[in-house]
Amino acid sequence: MKIAAYQFAVTHNIDNNFETVVKAVRTAKEKGIELVVFPECALTGYPPRDMASSSDVDFLKVEECCNKLQSLCDETDVAFILGTIAKENDKIYNRAVFFRPESAPVTYDKRALWGWDRDNFTSENPQDVYDSGCMEDGCTQHNIRNSVPGIVDHKGFRIGIRICFEIRFPEFFRELYKEKTDLNAVLFYDVTDEENNDRYNMIKGHIETRAVENVCTFITANTTKPYQTAPTAVFGRSGQTLAECARGKEGFAEYDLEKKDYDFGEQGRKEISDLLTDSEIRMLLDQIRRGF
Repeated sequence: MKIAAYQFAVTHNIDNNFETVVKAVRTAKEKGIELVVFPECALTGYPPRDMASSSDVDFLKVEECCNKLQSLCDETDVAFILGTIAKENDKIYNRAVFFRPESAPVTYDKRALWGWDRDNFTSENPQDVYDSGCMEDGCTQHNIRNSVPGIVDHKGFRIGIRICFEIRFPEFFRELYKEKTDLNAVLFYDVTDEENNDRYNMIKGHIETRAVENVCTFITANTTKPYQTAPTAVFGRSGQTLAECARGKEGFAEYDLEKKDYDFGEQGRKEISDLLTDSEIRMLLDQIRRGF
């Protein structure tokens, strides 16, 4: 599956952002790209950088644009993951929407809220959900992890979705490891008012580490202005950079994603991680038996 991340200068102007996304999807179709990842809040802009508050967003226009984007997805047969701001039951969410041809969109809401995010958004997605029931190994009456948000199966690949600040926390990605994702997409809106190479390299290092420790390919997309401080790129299962956009310039980072056997180092990390994961689950079962 040919995948790509697309970066551009996200603004407060929904119409302009929408037209940029449409143009990128149509270009992706011409290039044979089957999945495109866009930045966090790519449709709406991000508060308070692009508007004073998330409540200033025209949510009727957002809904209208999302309906049109689903039609575009159906028409082009190009899937894409797009950041936006959504409102439901008077609560506002920092959301990623996975548009799939001839299928209902799947959404993921950012859970690691701090600073501006906490000022502007709500997080209600479940973390770990535990059912009551049989505690014996292999018993089907007990489901340890009942709901892990942000996972979509598409064209034979299991894809995980996370948003920006969540890259700092291994736990969000260990959730995805346990669900055996083949590709993890991370949407960013991470910029500064002055050039900051140290921050760019720090965040890139976080992504590389998450790729290595989860033995998984990562694709990331960021906005470009004023100064880009997270990469738009594709990283391999050993943290290597497979494709990367030039900072501050609109465009694609493209890669042909295939299912391949693990190399020696990847197999070692996978086997040890599986042992640790099994141990963690057994400890959790023991805690449940003991009533925590």
